[in-house]
Amino acid sequence: MSSNHSESQSLRTLTLAALGVVFGDIGTSPLYSFKEAFDSAHHPLAVVESNILGVLSLIVWTLIIVVTLKYVFIMLRADNHGEGGVVALLARVLEGTRDRPRKRAVFIMLGMFGAALFYGDGVITPAISVLSAVEGLEIITPTLKPFVVPLTLGILIGLFLVQHHGTARVGGFFGPVLCVWFVALAAVGIYNISAYPQVLLALSPHHAVRFFIDNQAVGFFALGAVFLTVTGGEALYADMGHFGARPIRLAWMGLVLPCLLLNYFGQGALLITHPEASSNPFFLAVPQWALIPMVCLATMATVIASQALITGAYSITRELSQLGFCPRVAIRHTSGAQMGQIYVPFVNWLLLLLVLATVIGFKTSSNLASAYGIAVTLTMLVTTILVFSLARRDWKWPTWVALLVFGPLFIIESSFLTANAIKIVEGGWFPLIFGACIFTVLTTWKRGREQLNERLKSEEIALQPFIEMLAKEEMPRVPHTAIFLSPRTDSVPNALLHNLKHNFVLHENTVFVSIVFLAVPRVVDSQRVLVERIGSNFHRVKIFFGFMEEPDVAAALEWTEEQGLSIQPQMASYFLSRETLLPTPGEGMALWRERLFEFMFRNATNAASFFNLPTNRVVELGSRIAI
Repeated sequence: MSSNHSESQSLRTLTLAALGVVFGDIGTSPLYSFKEAFDSAHHPLAVVESNILGVLSLIVWTLIIVVTLKYVFIMLRADNHGEGGVVALLARVLEGTRDRPRKRAVFIMLGMFGAALFYGDGVITPAISVLSAVEGLEIITPTLKPFVVPLTLGILIGLFLVQHHGTARVGGFFGPVLCVWFVALAAVGIYNISAYPQVLLALSPHHAVRFFIDNQAVGFFALGAVFLTVTGGEALYADMGHFGARPIRLAWMGLVLPCLLLNYFGQGALLITHPEASSNPFFLAVPQWALIPMVCLATMATVIASQALITGAYSITRELSQLGFCPRVAIRHTSGAQMGQIYVPFVNWLLLLLVLATVIGFKTSSNLASAYGIAVTLTMLVTTILVFSLARRDWKWPTWVALLVFGPLFIIESSFLTANAIKIVEGGWFPLIFGACIFTVLTTWKRGREQLNERLKSEEIALQPFIEMLAKEEMPRVPHTAIFLSPRTDSVPNALLHNLKHNFVLHENTVFVSIVFLAVPRVVDSQRVLVERIGSNFHRVKIFFGFMEEPDVAAALEWTEEQGLSIQPQMASYFLSRETLLPTPGEGMALWRERLFEFMFRNATNAASFFNLPTNRVVELGSRIAI
């Protein structure tokens, strides 16, 4: 009985916490999405009852099909040992493609493209969310309009400045605030629905069909505004690792979806009775006495929504780095209790600059809505393609069943993409260009690493014969243990060659360590290391980490004793190779990409910091390599 009570209490706690992280993005969409359907220069819809019911019907069924069916019930099954998001999905899909290099290369390109576009979403979401909330001040009094942008900038600067403290301290505050937010959304919706209850007829999908028949091309392009109601779907999937699938499903079905629908219906009822409210139906639907509290609550909700996207950008950067798709970056853990609480300084300050520039450049949430949506649509298409492959291989779905489920989803998302295409000229170019730049960086890093490895491999010396040769030479030995880190376990590390060349000695014990990042989020400690004796006082050690873990080599080496190798990690000397790259015209990539790779390679976080090596026990030996 007590066990069941404890599990029930834990589930309630996780469900409440999920409200504050998982649903922040999608939960703030009512601030701007419904307004864009009727207050847009792209698709000037008449504010009449048939159009309002049609748009509401589209919103209802988009939330049901795209979010509920795809993300809540299908994508939450497509986890990678509990972790979600496009990178975790990519890692799982790649597990079964090692013997199919062409298919693997296509999936890697798709995954990196989806990840690159996620960063574009991470720039626009904080800007449009906070800006749309602060714009509520204009409803209170038009004299506050000049303060909207400066106040938005101040809130965003404050949000990014406190990131180094981590979200662990305020995480418990997020859930209750979002709970109040969703209840407020529902209350405002019910208040307006009571004035025109016939608006609930929009539940019937025939209103959506009639809307397209009546409006044709204009109605189709209005899908771009409808899509804004589901832009948080990818964030929902990416954050599942923090809470698990069940709390997310309970929160969505039990609170979030009903409250969102009630609010959208309330805004629709307001427009039917007061068409002039189309300039800002969200805040104009709020009773005058509750306007100031609602603006404050909306601002808090959008800050929380922004926090979730910022944290997501940190997580995806770590995952990409540990899978070898981007340079190493400095990562700080901000909580000893929660593994996912991390802070990435470089990403934080880059996002801050881009978000501030976005607010200053676009100035209003309506202008930003023109840039919002197209990047998320492309990311959704990528996840649909990847999960289609996963369903056939891992879930053993017959091809016709997979096509029956994912074919319509692909068509629906492609329709949203086409409808959003008209936004490219008005601002949609921004996330696309930003995503293209990130994609170029990721692919350049990946190709550059392959090129560098090919060059090093062509010059490598086989490890086993070299050790046998050293045994015959009777090289002088010095006390303690030398640890040589190298990605290749069967060749002699450059650092060892340089050490012998300059010092003419070996250590009493020599250990060759290679770090392997697996396509799983975490590795249990009992499977952390694999020790192999390869000669007298020579050992080869493989250390395994998941792509969600912070690699701590010294701590991992403690586990070698269980396999017969006793090491004192804090007393050993760690030898690292440090290459200086020389871009060479006509070799491999285009010269500008080689220079970009060299710049990233030179400025990446050094291996000693990334692998948490004891700072006073590291020796770096360098060489120059033409690429």
